[in-house]
Amino acid sequence: MQIQGFHDLKFETVREAFADLFSDPQERGAALCIQIGGETVLDLWAGTADKDGEQPWHTDTIANLFSCTKTFTAVTALQLVEEGKLELDVPVARYWPEFAAAGKESITLRQLLSHRAGLPALRESMPAAALYEWQTMADALAAEAPWWTPGEGHGYAAITYGWLVGELIRRADGRSAGQSIMARTARPLGLDFHVGLADEEFYRVAHIARSKGTMGDAAAQRLLKAMMNEPASISTRAFTNPPSIMTSTNKPEWRRMEQPAANGHGNARSLAGFYSGLLDGSLLEAEMLEQLTREHSVGPDKTLLTQTRFGLGCMLDQPDVANATYGLGPKAFGHPGAGGSIGFADPDRDVAFGFVTNTLGPYVLMDPRAQKLVKVLAQCL
Repeated sequence: MQIQGFHDLKFETVREAFADLFSDPQERGAALCIQIGGETVLDLWAGTADKDGEQPWHTDTIANLFSCTKTFTAVTALQLVEEGKLELDVPVARYWPEFAAAGKESITLRQLLSHRAGLPALRESMPAAALYEWQTMADALAAEAPWWTPGEGHGYAAITYGWLVGELIRRADGRSAGQSIMARTARPLGLDFHVGLADEEFYRVAHIARSKGTMGDAAAQRLLKAMMNEPASISTRAFTNPPSIMTSTNKPEWRRMEQPAANGHGNARSLAGFYSGLLDGSLLEAEMLEQLTREHSVGPDKTLLTQTRFGLGCMLDQPDVANATYGLGPKAFGHPGAGGSIGFADPDRDVAFGFVTNTLGPYVLMDPRAQKLVKVLAQCL
């Protein structure tokens, strides 16, 4: 496998570990970028990007980053808090009056961002087309009753997070959620990151496919079992209502829409650059970065059925939990995306890390491929 890009020779073993990913015949394409102190020390890509394995992964290939998108969305909301256009601890209904229905009159933006609002799913079955209809989904969530008492425990809002936080961004900023997120995070830092992709960019999007033959870890098997056997559960409804959630990633309408929980498109460079921008103060003031990265939720996750730990829109490191550690310092924060892509920062080492793949692995939180790369990086540091 030919590895493209460049790296500081100090990180030659990281390059070797990246190349070794492709010893698995199922590995299709991937990219890795590491920045230290804002300087890029490694920027690599390899493999194929298209459905048939004929088109090479290029320097400008981008991919659906799934839930890596969530932290971009959270940072945008927190910028609006800094500007006084939103507040963390006042009722969401102040900005979105319809949201007060069904016992939600006291839910706050802080609870939405930390997955404590009790709104990870919709009970009423939605048609597949609703996924692409912002107003339909926002109205449905405004009418939904919480699945538990808001603030008591947490459950990951895998896709509803995008409409919930995105609607507040839209109302506070006056632009669509995707336009606001890109204007406030990607453009100031020159990142190749998009929430709502223009048709003329489709040619460079990697085709996403699942790897076969592995069931993943115990957490993945537990979640799969629940989704197979409990159709009305939080977990099942979170990932299958609308039913198009799990099957849309390669569709044009998915790429075009603005779903700021899960359909950001970018590359490893954009993930590393985003986290460098958080570390150097380009995106948030120190006080708001502390809010972003302070523990707000920890323990059994009512949606993912595994132990999770969240700040405000980012996943915090759990050094002693095998499927939930980034593998560098205990202060690391970031967000994995479904199937293996990951962006995170370790403030102790001033490291920003981005890994993107179009071969989806069956893991709930951290993918072992990224963890192996980080383990080698830690040895280099």
